[in-house]
Amino acid sequence: MSLKEKILEDLKFSLKNKEDLKVSVLRFLLSAIKNKEKELKKETLEDGEVMEIIRKQVKQREEAIELYKKGGRKELVEKETREKEILLSYLPQQIQGKELEELVEKIIKEMGVTSRKEMGKVMGKLMNEYRGRVDGKEAYQKVMEILTKIEGGEE
Repeated sequence: MSLKEKILEDLKFSLKNKEDLKVSVLRFLLSAIKNKEKELKKETLEDGEVMEIIRKQVKQREEAIELYKKGGRKELVEKETREKEILLSYLPQQIQGKELEELVEKIIKEMGVTSRKEMGKVMGKLMNEYRGRVDGKEAYQKVMEILTKIEGGEE
């Protein structure tokens, strides 16, 4: 079952169970998926493309949460947070923190990279192999941090 099919099934289930917030989030998500399919002139999107759309929607929710926090709109912060949690349930578990650091170190050792000039190679391999499971911004910071240590002779 593709990710889009799972979302459709969950929408039907949520409609039957009168889960209004989830219905709203899933309808909006399916609309974004349909728009992307039309834009790319595709019958259906691959799961990776659907995950990109979900990630964009999660990011929008995070930005809205920050704005609502600044504005003191607690009820909207809670609503956006619940919507974000619904969306996150359709994404694979993210690799972060210590696990990401170990992964970056392993890739650097495998590739024999010794300087920040070769950072693009490390990022390319990391993002290709772990697309959707690694946040690019966090990965960039970890790769930079580890390569800086290597250049400084701390390893």
